[in-house]
Amino acid sequence: MNCLVTRRLPSSVIARLEAECEVDLYTGAEAIPREELLARVAGKDALICLLTDRIDAGVLEAAGPRLKIVADVAVGYNNIDVAAARARGVEVTNTPDVLTNACADFTWALILAVTRRLGEGERVVRAGRWAGWGLDYMLGMELRGKQLGIVGVGRISQAVMDKAPAFGMSVAYHTRSPREIPGATPMGLDQLLATSDIVSLHCPMTPETHHLINQQALTKMKRSAYLINTSRGPVVDEAALVWALQQRLIAGAALDVYEEEPKVHPGLLELENALLIPHLASATTETRTAMADLAVSNVIAVLAGRPAVTPVP
Repeated sequence: MNCLVTRRLPSSVIARLEAECEVDLYTGAEAIPREELLARVAGKDALICLLTDRIDAGVLEAAGPRLKIVADVAVGYNNIDVAAARARGVEVTNTPDVLTNACADFTWALILAVTRRLGEGERVVRAGRWAGWGLDYMLGMELRGKQLGIVGVGRISQAVMDKAPAFGMSVAYHTRSPREIPGATPMGLDQLLATSDIVSLHCPMTPETHHLINQQALTKMKRSAYLINTSRGPVVDEAALVWALQQRLIAGAALDVYEEEPKVHPGLLELENALLIPHLASATTETRTAMADLAVSNVIAVLAGRPAVTPVP
């Protein structure tokens, strides 16, 4: 048995995989080039990939009939053509649960940072432009008494909701599948946008959620509201967001993901009321190691003829 791994993983995880099969590890610092992926996946029994790798019908065709599993080191799997994989009898797995707490903590870090203007303040100090304390200098927004609006309900967003009472916030949520969440209020999307002080996006990337937050949606938000995105970049129309921030139609935005990663809309780079982070929501040593380890567990199970640990729905 042999497995292609498209990005460097923790050495302890690779050692565990090497004990079970032959490992072909791509060691480049960036995503594996398309042509190299097509060449190296040929004849493999397993493929461990990341969200930066597009695993489509072409890759599956190049792999050939031996491929049994595509293990994504991510919760979202919009980078994989799941239907094409299943048509070939290839199992697709992801890594849910293990990153829930890290991503929820990070979401609150973004909320606190953007509402208290920490990015702006840090840039002022570093540039030597701080002239001293002032009563009305760089004022932000308190969270107590405000409404947190959650778009998309899953493990991460529910962990975010659980922390809201600690900051004195009420919670509203919007989801396409009706469900009851104790202590939170279900709302239609328009109502949530119009009434929330923080709008936090946690929906998967699907054709229905592409540009869910567009110019029309942004005009429905409060001028004092903030947008947080830790889901997938294309959920937000970045050009529309630049326009809304420039016009001060919303107070600010904090983004961890982008439409064309690692490219960022140049308009965002010029805005002080945009907090821009390089996709770090799950970036703790413990979490990233657990994600890689879970992907390896899926590969080992499937190659041994057992059910995958976390198959995609």
